[in-house]
Amino acid sequence: MKTEHKVSRRDFLEKMAPATLGIVAGSGPMHFAWASSQATVAMSPEAAAADEKKFVPVMITPFGTDLKIDFDNVSRVVDFYLAAGAKGFFANCLSSEMYFLNDQERIDLTRHVVKRVKGKVPVVSTGSFGDSLADKASFAKKIEDTGVDGVILISSHFARQNDSDTVLMENFEQFFALAGNMKLGTYECPSPYKRILSPEVFRFLVANKNLIYHKDTTEDIGKIEAKLAVSKGTQMELYNAHSATALPSLQKGAKGMSPISGNFYPEIHTWLCQNAGNPAKSEDANWIQAEITRMEPLISKFYPLSSKYFLKKRGLPVELTCRANTKVITPEQQQVLDTAHKTFIRWCHRLGIQPAKG
Repeated sequence: MKTEHKVSRRDFLEKMAPATLGIVAGSGPMHFAWASSQATVAMSPEAAAADEKKFVPVMITPFGTDLKIDFDNVSRVVDFYLAAGAKGFFANCLSSEMYFLNDQERIDLTRHVVKRVKGKVPVVSTGSFGDSLADKASFAKKIEDTGVDGVILISSHFARQNDSDTVLMENFEQFFALAGNMKLGTYECPSPYKRILSPEVFRFLVANKNLIYHKDTTEDIGKIEAKLAVSKGTQMELYNAHSATALPSLQKGAKGMSPISGNFYPEIHTWLCQNAGNPAKSEDANWIQAEITRMEPLISKFYPLSSKYFLKKRGLPVELTCRANTKVITPEQQQVLDTAHKTFIRWCHRLGIQPAKG
């Protein structure tokens, strides 16, 4: 495949959100009870004995040709992720086109995923929508009531871009007082703008025992290490969204992976999570890390529609429809994705993976 102009994860994800979003704030310990999934990837005894790492997909939302949520295909996608080894689900996230859903759709989508998962693995969902902190807390409660294991807070929903970390922490603290005892997580979503949590802010969050989950999008292993140093031995679990730093982040203590490429080949991330700490698989782990790093800018173009095209090739009957800005994949990009699919099959052959059936 010929590599196109490299597109950063931030660049293409930022394009998925509306241009204007008036959603920033105005003026007991718990680890996820991760259950065994129906993975088709065999886990080695060495990896099983180590601290388990977890692949958590950032879910796409299937739509019908009428652009309504196709809940039958949401169920199929959930089952597919489980068969591929998913150990949790992040519903109602940027990959889900959450900024193009209304509040009731966000709630209905989350509830459907929770119901379909049936407690096999945890589910988290974004809950920090609303113009004021009180509005955010009210909506977060509605998301909690769907049965999720954690309500996710977008870091850039709690301070404007030029606000200091002090303002950010003050707004978080006010929200916590309003939210009560619900289990929470954080997500450095690129939209409405990308707010990376500093070690000081992260330390403040980790001190709150209700904060159990963090999705990291720094794309910087040094910053990931700084967060891991703060959260070591605590209830906070860090999930890396960046494929290119997947292996080192897992080896340095990240709890798992939650990248967009998991919507193309989830089995690969399951394998990497299972074998990151396995010395017998180090050569293969380093090789597949280089491969997914090379592949990401190719598959990212036209995302999330590109992932729906890829999943359709894998047998899932999803429509090639999105509410986000990308509506059509060019014939040239279809060829890129067709080649990527063939490459994925070769990866599976080398790593001894049986691809999940769509």
